[in-house]
Amino acid sequence: MNAPAPAGGCRPPPIAAHWLARYRQVRAHTEALAAALSPEDQTVQSMPDASPTKWHRAHVSWFFEQFLLGRFLPDYRCFDPRYAFLFNSYYVSLGPRFERPQRGLLTRPTVQEVGDYRNHVDTAVATLLTVATPAELATLLPILELGLQHEQQHQELMLTDILHAFSHNPLHPAAIPDWEWPSLDAPSQAGIALSAGPYQIGHPGDGFCFDNETPRHTTWLQDCRVAPQLVTQGDWLAFIGDGGYTTPTLWLSDGWTHAQHWQAPLYWQQRDGHWQTLTLGGLRGINPTQPVCHISYYEADAFARWAGRRLPTEAEWEVAESSGLLANAFGHVWQWTASAYLPYPGYRPATGAIGEYNGKFMINQQVLRGSSCATSPCHARPGYRNFFYPHQRWQFSGLRLAD
Repeated sequence: MNAPAPAGGCRPPPIAAHWLARYRQVRAHTEALAAALSPEDQTVQSMPDASPTKWHRAHVSWFFEQFLLGRFLPDYRCFDPRYAFLFNSYYVSLGPRFERPQRGLLTRPTVQEVGDYRNHVDTAVATLLTVATPAELATLLPILELGLQHEQQHQELMLTDILHAFSHNPLHPAAIPDWEWPSLDAPSQAGIALSAGPYQIGHPGDGFCFDNETPRHTTWLQDCRVAPQLVTQGDWLAFIGDGGYTTPTLWLSDGWTHAQHWQAPLYWQQRDGHWQTLTLGGLRGINPTQPVCHISYYEADAFARWAGRRLPTEAEWEVAESSGLLANAFGHVWQWTASAYLPYPGYRPATGAIGEYNGKFMINQQVLRGSSCATSPCHARPGYRNFFYPHQRWQFSGLRLAD
């Protein structure tokens, strides 16, 4: 993973050295996540929404090659020109792409060849950071940081996708054998009361953000109260026991269509009369004190209606989080909100192909806030707007309530 030091004993300037260390840290974490997986594990694709681990590892390398190295490193030699077709995800303006639902058929390139590709890109990025002038660094570092944040997103997807693949294996393998649910902080009060009035939400301007977190703007909230605690697996058992999945009046129409095939959250199963769930650490018994996980927006909405409550809007969630009293907002489960994934007032996507990163998905999806136990270190922040379709359940998604 480590690129050779520049010739002559030279060292990159401090800012370049900082970013090279950051780059290597993120890239090494991707490889650490993949290290426990066999080549067979890394090739499997269990559904069109998921991608093989091998594909994730190659795609994030393609991102650096496409948006950074090809643009800024003179005489950069592409590792394999065919990879632009294989590992482009959804950047239509950059040309044709291999069909997403068929990624599991890509037995070639091999896992070893993808590793060689990553090493090739790593060496080139190290060279770029070494030879770039301060003026060039000012232009390329925002793209490098975007690429690192993008890779961290795919690190979480690597975990969610392999967990879904392992859920189809009767051996119930563990992606991370010693994995445990993180400890929960005890909520400090019954609810966080927010008074009606104008509030500022959106990225405040310091540090990295994705473009969909901008611009910062004023929004109006009504009087409301946001629960400081997450809904637990024990709460969900009560919902199941009270006929939550069989009571149509609790469900949105589209949700009820899906609920005909659901009896519990994804990965829950009954064995000898007891509920168990597949986790990153393998099959485990339900823990009533841990947050419920792997539920769709439809399930979250139905549970809230059953509880006589509702889901918070993303603005309510962000304002409540800024109070410092929202327990377990990060590092456990993403939390569904009642907000559709739409642009903030005044939003403008970036120009060029990078502008396809977020804006074109602002339709038919719901916003989730916080972060999950699968989110990579240093990747969470209060204004982060995650988004998925309302029926999707394979992410580490849960909920908290509001009224």
